[in-house]
Amino acid sequence: MADTNLKLKVEFQKALEELQKGQKEVQKCLETRQKLETQLTENTVVKEELDFLEEDALIFKLTGPVLVKQDLLEAKQTVGKRIDYISTEIKRQDNTIESIEKDQEKHKDSLKSIQSQLPVPAGIKAQ
Repeated sequence: MADTNLKLKVEFQKALEELQKGQKEVQKCLETRQKLETQLTENTVVKEELDFLEEDALIFKLTGPVLVKQDLLEAKQTVGKRIDYISTEIKRQDNTIESIEKDQEKHKDSLKSIQSQLPVPAGIKAQ
């Protein structure tokens, strides 16, 4: 009996650690997603500003400490590709978060199952 209780406690501890690990992963993914959202917003603003410009406007790109002249069409394409990439990364983060949360539910169910098998300590009423 004590052997079974010990095994259950070890299983419970492992499941709890996995749950906590998953929570940290979700937090990390949410932080990454928030950074991507900020980048997307910034790039969308840049795209809108580029759309206002006329074809003969001068565009400069900061490359290291130097400003390099850039073609308007090239700048629009670059920003467009960046927006597409960031949007894809946001979707990937969303899928990762969703996957981790599904795993979290499995760990919660496992914890509940193990907890129901553990004996209730004397002096504590089961509710």
